[in-house]
Amino acid sequence: MLTPSIQQATAAVCCACAAALACAADDPATQGVVHLASSASVDVTKDLLNVAFTTTREGADAATVQSQLKQALDAALNEAKKVARPGQLDVHTGNFSLAPRYTNKGTVNGWQGSTELIVEGRDMQAIGQLSGRITTLTINRVGYNLSRELREKSEGEISAQAIASFRSKAADYAKQFGYAGYAIREVAVNSASEQPPRPMMMEMRAKAASVSDEALPVEPGKGTVSVNVNGTVQLTK
Repeated sequence: MLTPSIQQATAAVCCACAAALACAADDPATQGVVHLASSASVDVTKDLLNVAFTTTREGADAATVQSQLKQALDAALNEAKKVARPGQLDVHTGNFSLAPRYTNKGTVNGWQGSTELIVEGRDMQAIGQLSGRITTLTINRVGYNLSRELREKSEGEISAQAIASFRSKAADYAKQFGYAGYAIREVAVNSASEQPPRPMMMEMRAKAASVSDEALPVEPGKGTVSVNVNGTVQLTK
């Protein structure tokens, strides 16, 4: 059974809700208001290729393992820098780890480590050919994405479509409800890119073969860029 204080509080809340609903019904500002949403999208061929090269080493001595990793990374980095071009083929180092290796009894019986080199850019053919010249690291993963410039360009092209669709819907609803027109109360324009992941996980043994034999095949696929428009309009007489 509710106590008198709880009963009073419940009654007060009910009265407040009822008063708010009554005010909303009588408030002209809330009459003839329609919530609308529209969108436009386009499929765009991905223009950015990302390749991660890696290698691992093991040994009894930490310094030796670290030195071997450094030598492998330096050789790959020097090869990549020969063809590096800003925006077209960028190079940077990735993860570098070195950790002790334990036995079942919890004692250290050696060291293991790994290092990573990242190559990315728009020149997919050059990156594919470079993959055949890097012999001290192996390809760990390959991914394709949309560059910021292409995504923004695509958003600009379809924003007008999404906005035009929003305005067309507002005009249609105004006519169907018997109003002469509409005025926009508030509106938000948002964009999004949907890029289904196509990671190519692979382990390739480095070989001192010709570039044509070892060049990485590239096939970027497509990503979807969308623009969404949401808001409310006031129907006018």
